[in-house]
Amino acid sequence: MADDLVFYTNPMSRGRIARWMLEEVGQPYRTEIVQYDSMKSAQYRSINPMGKVPAIVHRGTVVTECAAICAYLADAFPQANLAPPAADPRRGPYYRWMFFAAGPLESAVTNKALGFQVPADREAMAGYGNFEATMDALEYAVKQNEYICGSQFTAADVYVGSHVGWGLMFGSIDKRPAFVDYAQRLQARPAAQRAREIDDAQLPKKAG
Repeated sequence: MADDLVFYTNPMSRGRIARWMLEEVGQPYRTEIVQYDSMKSAQYRSINPMGKVPAIVHRGTVVTECAAICAYLADAFPQANLAPPAADPRRGPYYRWMFFAAGPLESAVTNKALGFQVPADREAMAGYGNFEATMDALEYAVKQNEYICGSQFTAADVYVGSHVGWGLMFGSIDKRPAFVDYAQRLQARPAAQRAREIDDAQLPKKAG
């Protein structure tokens, strides 16, 4: 039932990552669009105290943060085959690179966008060291195989791939061939295309 899985999002947000994951999972879900002027309301903050999207509620369980949503959905719906089994050695890179993207990668890209550069003598204090080292690590992750976990597409690709795709679109990461090839491979997936179409259709209509 769609009401078993409720998705709170806004088409102009990181909710696009969770939408793609939901489309890969292939289970019924209900979407609640949350406008930015109501994200800090008491009603929505009862779901996410941070007052931001996305969030999902699955049979009463609330999950926020895109990486957590991707990991949760992969485990909640194993029939979608979006995560290696717990005893599989590929579970290591699956977790490794998903949380690399949630931590060092997002921090490095955000700081660069804000014009902040970690002083060379303080790089040991930053979780990502410096931007170039982070890009090198990301390139290593996506060029080893077709996907993060070898030949198997997983939730890690949804999350890492979303960061790469957005970074290339907005110029916040380098247009290295490995990044471009990886992004193109992922953006061609039917679920990714469906997710984009759904979210794009919900964008505010331009006047004129």
